[in-house]
Amino acid sequence: MFTDLEAPALRPPLVTRPLPAVSNFSVTFRPTGTVRVLELNGELDAHTASELEAAFQRCLDDGAHRVIVHGGNLQYISSAGLGVFMAYVEPMREAGGDVKITELQERVYEVFDLLGFPMLFDITPSEAEALAQFEASPNGMSAD
Repeated sequence: MFTDLEAPALRPPLVTRPLPAVSNFSVTFRPTGTVRVLELNGELDAHTASELEAAFQRCLDDGAHRVIVHGGNLQYISSAGLGVFMAYVEPMREAGGDVKITELQERVYEVFDLLGFPMLFDITPSEAEALAQFEASPNGMSAD
């Protein structure tokens, strides 16, 4: 028999819970005439892709079908993030608009390029060039 001093301490089992994921991603809306610019910041992955989905859906709901995605501050993109672009390009085009991607960092551009996105999207080095493409065509789609 144990005395109080000798009794082993009974503790509940240690339960570890994962910390909630901290979103390192944001989308900022900026109108530029008849074009809406979505500025992406941070890392676009499976945990943050829903934020870009919501931004594209908001554009569709608002009737903003001419969209430039400014990726100058996009540091990383996963296949889930790329899937969002694929999911929304056709609805934008069917509504008479388009999605153009601009100012990607080199390592992010390489991911887009590896998967053939330059054949599906206009990817420009500057926002001004993407705006000029929209101005040159009623729906903004390239002639090629």
